[in-house]
Amino acid sequence: MIISNMEEIPGKPVLRHLGVVQGSTVQTKNLFRDFGAGLKNLIGGELKSYTALMNEARHEAVNRMTREAVAIGANAVVNVRFATSTITGGAAEILAYGTAVVIEGGADG
Repeated sequence: MIISNMEEIPGKPVLRHLGVVQGSTVQTKNLFRDFGAGLKNLIGGELKSYTALMNEARHEAVNRMTREAVAIGANAVVNVRFATSTITGGAAEILAYGTAVVIEGGADG
């Protein structure tokens, strides 16, 4: 499966557009991360535990988007974008979305 933020894959003509696919996950903070973040707020610096949490969430959202694309017969997802939103004070959603396509010379094309 080819995943790209570009509208097309250079040298790989799009044979069919299959529509928008998406994957999302909602992640929550936990007590240990909150404690460490509170300390960092006092002294400054990167909140590495939250950075790791958001990286994990992005990977899960992309995996879910990819599974949706495979289920409808795509071998690539182009024009991939990410969006985030706050669900509650302690939870955030990561959404990955793009256009599922069949490209020539792809995994199945």
